[in-house]
Amino acid sequence: MDLFDAAPSDRRRPLADVLRPTTLDEVIGQTALVAEGSILRRRVAADAVGSVLLYGPPGIGKTSIARAIGNMLGKEFRVLHAAGVRVQDIRKIADEARIRPILMFVDEVHRLSATQADDLLTICEEGTTDFIGATTENPYHAIPKALISRSQVLKLEPLTLEDMVQVVRRGLAHLSAQGIDIALTEAQITLIAGRSGGDARRALTTLESLSIGHTGAVTEAMIEEVYAAAPVNFDRTGDQHYDITSAFIKSMRGSDPDATLYWLAVLVHAGEDPRFIARRIMIHASEDIGLADNTALQTAVAAAEAVERVGYPEAQIILAHAALHIARAPKSNAACRGIGAALSYVRSHPQLSVPLHLRDAHYAGAKALGHSGYRFPHKDPRGWVEQTYVEGVPRGAFYQSDARDAATFEKRADAHWESVTGQPAPRTFDD
Repeated sequence: MDLFDAAPSDRRRPLADVLRPTTLDEVIGQTALVAEGSILRRRVAADAVGSVLLYGPPGIGKTSIARAIGNMLGKEFRVLHAAGVRVQDIRKIADEARIRPILMFVDEVHRLSATQADDLLTICEEGTTDFIGATTENPYHAIPKALISRSQVLKLEPLTLEDMVQVVRRGLAHLSAQGIDIALTEAQITLIAGRSGGDARRALTTLESLSIGHTGAVTEAMIEEVYAAAPVNFDRTGDQHYDITSAFIKSMRGSDPDATLYWLAVLVHAGEDPRFIARRIMIHASEDIGLADNTALQTAVAAAEAVERVGYPEAQIILAHAALHIARAPKSNAACRGIGAALSYVRSHPQLSVPLHLRDAHYAGAKALGHSGYRFPHKDPRGWVEQTYVEGVPRGAFYQSDARDAATFEKRADAHWESVTGQPAPRTFDD
């Protein structure tokens, strides 16, 4: 400690920092995680926190929970930020922990280098100090398996609207106690809670922005100004990217147009590359619709070409057009399922021989090799003849119709070929 450390600070602490809970009882949300009898409570009660990884999106209380645990245990709380930490910083804390009780907290722990993670692993193995790591990334993907195996992974959930309203009210009460009185209507409290996207820090920062240099009633224009450039919870390289993209895809597949537009709007608002979105739509035009509506792929390809030329903001309309086509179209998984089954068969079986009558016969000597007997379907009035095209693969082994009641291409094709061949189409849903 030097003169500057000892000098009192008159800096203004952010409201989100001032209101950090001092015990687990003061934590808003995460009810299951902090409930009496939970694994976290039992570890704290036994003064055996050990190694814990807190996983969840920003602003939902990972650091606050860690600080509350340190306070409850009466241990010195030492914070390291993985982006700027050095190996010697980790080793120094380990040395100090051998003398006095310390709770080491590493924020964004997934960003540690391999060497740093190895040192941390040694500390966890020896039990030198209690350790809590926080990460916004899925730890099972982003953190070394050796550290995962020695830690208790606890997943935090986004705060609910009711939780966020409670956060805003707590912030208002604190400001009022400090002589800062701003008036929010119930509708405005709910609006701030909702637009903060489950991020308590963002809600309190918004409240603080509204209170600086202002008392009395807050106008709608003031709230809109604060949120004019407010981001959504989205990280193009993290779980949010994959989770939201997954929700978008599954909403299209599930034929829910409102959910499709909502998740598309989240992607667009977050600045996701429109070409990425268009590629996903193209894939699912064949994967989820395919033969049920062949024009879906045409729409998706046209949309992909269009967004290359147009870009945001107008590209959002084109993407909505294509996504809604996928969502509203009848569904067939036959093409995706069929090629998957065929590839699986090819990988796991010896390659089948091409029947003699299907082999190339456009050269002298082909007939002598037995390459004959092919019957040309177009010479038959039906446009079809009975002949074998692959030996050893029973009918329906790969392609099974997904035709349902709608008058789709696949339904019409089934009816046509049933009348021509006298055989019903192999069906996905046959008993």
